[in-house]
Amino acid sequence: MTTDAAVRPRRVELAGFLKARRARLSPEEVGLPPAPRRRTPGLRREEVAMLAGVGVTWYTWLEQGRPINASGQVLDAVARTLRLDRAEREHLYRLAEATPLRAGAGTTAVSDVVRDVLHGLDPIPATLTNSRFDIIESNAAHVALFADWHSLPCVHKNLLWCCVTEPRAREWFPDYEREVPHLVARLREAYGRHVGDPSWEEDLRRLHETSPEFAEMWARHEVAEPRDRVLRFRHPVAGDLTFNRTELTFPSAAGLAVAVYPPRDESTRDRLRLTRPAG
Repeated sequence: MTTDAAVRPRRVELAGFLKARRARLSPEEVGLPPAPRRRTPGLRREEVAMLAGVGVTWYTWLEQGRPINASGQVLDAVARTLRLDRAEREHLYRLAEATPLRAGAGTTAVSDVVRDVLHGLDPIPATLTNSRFDIIESNAAHVALFADWHSLPCVHKNLLWCCVTEPRAREWFPDYEREVPHLVARLREAYGRHVGDPSWEEDLRRLHETSPEFAEMWARHEVAEPRDRVLRFRHPVAGDLTFNRTELTFPSAAGLAVAVYPPRDESTRDRLRLTRPAG
């Protein structure tokens, strides 16, 4: 059982972090009129609460490090208001002991046959996902290829979330403007079979709040089915890599698919080795 003595330092760190992030923002940066004669720099607590859509008392208590429950929904709103980047959001979730793990990603049963196929494809990168693009399991080649995608461990473990929440995604993913809308259109097609499902509805709500870009793409109501794609990825060590992306499905694993990334050319096949750890 966690003692209060063990929890108190975390609360103190959370309070200091929120105060520091609030102090670096001016009213003008968040669309508020300038306020003269401020005794301290940055936004006031009530301004953060208003912009985040949470109660002033609740936010004050959060910033004071009081023992209150902080849901993923309100932490997302606070993170968005304070303009936290990826690392800062992860830091906030950890300090608030509310790391937003997503339902379903780590609880899906995978048969030995599917797992053998997935790992037997190595050294070709492959990952097992569900219709919501949660990453259920990946082989060693896929893990190595995307090891440096996030500066911190991936929180959401989802292909779409990893694109729309990573600030450097366009830098490493030259086909971003074409492929991410395709993922959203496929999510829309799958959503038609899950309308009203609380897990799906909560996931979509958080995606809308976390990524205005996703919200804009979702509003287009575009629908797509899976099809073979050519994908390019810019690896920090191996350089530009080009893959033929396809999917394998299994009669015994409804709703799951193995996305496979065979190299499209010999150059990619040769340089793919550079993504693996030395030794």
